[in-house]
Amino acid sequence: MVSFNLSEVIKKYTMVIALVVIIGIFYVGTNGTILLPQNINNLLSQNAYVFILATGMLLCILTGGNIDLSVGSVVCFIGGIGAVMMSKGMNVWFTVLVMLLVGVAVGAWQAFWVAYVNVPPFIATLAGMYAFRGLSNVVLNGYAVSITNPTYLNVFGGGADCYIPDFFHGNGLNITCMLAGIIGVAIFVIGSLRNRIAASRKGYATTSAVGFYLKLVLISAVILFVTYKLAGYKGIPTSLIWIIIVVLAYHYFTTKTTMGRYLYAVGGNEKATQLSGINTKKVYFFAYTNMGFLTAIAGILTVARAASAQPTYGMFYEMDAIGACFIGGASAYGGTGSVFGAIIGALLMGVINQGMSIMGVDANYQKVVKGLVLLVAVIFDVVSKREKK
Repeated sequence: MVSFNLSEVIKKYTMVIALVVIIGIFYVGTNGTILLPQNINNLLSQNAYVFILATGMLLCILTGGNIDLSVGSVVCFIGGIGAVMMSKGMNVWFTVLVMLLVGVAVGAWQAFWVAYVNVPPFIATLAGMYAFRGLSNVVLNGYAVSITNPTYLNVFGGGADCYIPDFFHGNGLNITCMLAGIIGVAIFVIGSLRNRIAASRKGYATTSAVGFYLKLVLISAVILFVTYKLAGYKGIPTSLIWIIIVVLAYHYFTTKTTMGRYLYAVGGNEKATQLSGINTKKVYFFAYTNMGFLTAIAGILTVARAASAQPTYGMFYEMDAIGACFIGGASAYGGTGSVFGAIIGALLMGVINQGMSIMGVDANYQKVVKGLVLLVAVIFDVVSKREKK
């Protein structure tokens, strides 16, 4: 068992500590407004697209620091298709299926050029950014299209009833939301303990007991705090359910599956991975096809929240996703990063945006701050790599 090392703990959880510090700064700067239940709800719902896109972008970055510049345009394109189909009376579930299939098809189209023709991902997806922005205007005919289907809006987070109902009818506090938080903590603690015990039995290195239990306590406290705040508003928004499903599924995928390990291997040393018999082209193809699938989910959530589709939707979404990954610890060289790290990065950016908005900071200065935060995160990664060498 490894002894407790404070410097290692700080280094490992740098972004988490930074997130807590920034929340504290904005808590003081906004007189506590940023932690009001409605603002926490808005933080999660408004940034749903960032959480989803950052998860997919991470897989692309893992392959060697590669990115997808087209996701914002594809979100708009897919959202436009869905809005137009529902405006013509198409079945809502058939529409959602078509949106997902279009996302996969778009991802596969770009993945083919990247994986099998060796077009640099930057160029292939830059072309997609222009092409699908143009196609979005064609689909929408240059106009906004409203979405009024109540089923679609409520299921994907844009309707008046887009919250999980309180089955226990709590007075001022959503009991269902609180129970969900308690169950979530129980699952997290039990799963973490089982993984630690299994690792110890196999002789794998584990973190110190102090660091491990400190992590359990802090994360459990955060989960309970957030669910308590949400329970004091309207409960769990349906968009949060989709975020949780995607994050947990891809955390499992990247840590427990063969393809997940291949993604890290390709980013770590592509030539060595090829020599070991792994088809790296399939790994690239999967990463970018999967990006198309998650972009479709982001498009579904985006137009549901706005209850409409417009040709301007999705602007700079790709930058938010890329920034969230790098701020969350993904390496600009590939091979390093985690889904939860990307989510921390997305939360940090969301808190900065919301905190500065509440404080009335000019939108232009908000962009300056986000740019500087991203630069600092990448510099930290580059310097860390240099020290290791």
